[in-house]
Amino acid sequence: MTQTLTATSTRRQQAHLKKPYYILGGLFLLLVLSSVISLGIGGVAISPLSNIEHFASYLGLSESTLELHQQLVIESIRLPRIVLGLVIGASLGLSGAVLQSLFRNPLADPGLIGVSSGAALAVVCIIVLGDTYFTAFLELTRSFALPVAAFAGSLLTTALIYHLSRRDGLTDVAMMVLMGIAVNAIVGSLIGLLTYLADDTELRSLTFWSMGSLAGAGQTAWPSIAIMVIASLFLLKLSSPLNLFLLGEAEAHHLGIPTERVKQQAAIAAACATGAAVAAAGMIGFIGLIAPHLSRLIGGADNRFVLPAAALIGANLIVIADTISRIIVLPAELPIGLVTSFIGGPFFFALLFREFKKRRM
Repeated sequence: MTQTLTATSTRRQQAHLKKPYYILGGLFLLLVLSSVISLGIGGVAISPLSNIEHFASYLGLSESTLELHQQLVIESIRLPRIVLGLVIGASLGLSGAVLQSLFRNPLADPGLIGVSSGAALAVVCIIVLGDTYFTAFLELTRSFALPVAAFAGSLLTTALIYHLSRRDGLTDVAMMVLMGIAVNAIVGSLIGLLTYLADDTELRSLTFWSMGSLAGAGQTAWPSIAIMVIASLFLLKLSSPLNLFLLGEAEAHHLGIPTERVKQQAAIAAACATGAAVAAAGMIGFIGLIAPHLSRLIGGADNRFVLPAAALIGANLIVIADTISRIIVLPAELPIGLVTSFIGGPFFFALLFREFKKRRM
């Protein structure tokens, strides 16, 4: 009898361990499906089967039935947008999952460590003051001026918050959160001042950049994509030590985790991933908050599952949001940041009510 119970328990544990991997496979298939559908939706409608046949023709498996203008739409416009959206969604989802585990705060997101606000301040400075004070920078960077400024601003702000949070060679995570809130408030006031000084043309540029868009997908986004891919791979390697961080920082240290190094690596990698995302597409909110929560709801709190699942969910959300933004106001395009806010706002309310009910019980 005992042996039978033991065998049954072992089978259940194995099934429980395999379940998250089935979920990851399902999320990956959903991502492929949403990408194929997104390729065919827009002002020029193309069936999913025609898209598959077109790309299979490069492998000699079939013949493409698409006309020349359809091929140009897919290869020059939609495919670069989808690739950029996949990488951005995965980067934001991963960064949010890592920071929530690091801070042990379910409401943490990449903006908490100053990435988004620092990038926004740098871009506002270039748009409003560039012709007066940053002419040499504009001449040097040319079409890369805004992405370079956004990435540099995000890293500098994150470095400042990280430095202010250190005491006696140690980084206080709680202090890092508070410093992030304070620095974000100061940066927000500077952005408001520069926005007040901007003219109508500069205000229009600022408004559209702050709403986010994947329309800039192309050669100028390649450096950002490379940074996001490298940073995301590094973030995935932090899954095991972050599992121990959930027990508490002191407990993780006693179990042999180099807590200071992990905190430093997590902050730098998350800042690079999110900063590159903001540099490539502007401000896209809520993905870093929603994706980790959805991954925990469907597969548990183990970061070995949560991190890759958050990456896949974030990529899915961005692809779906970009598809909606392209078709909802044809022939114009709605900024993707508005779509993610429409999705993220109700989800945030639902999350708060769920937590409130748990505490009352």
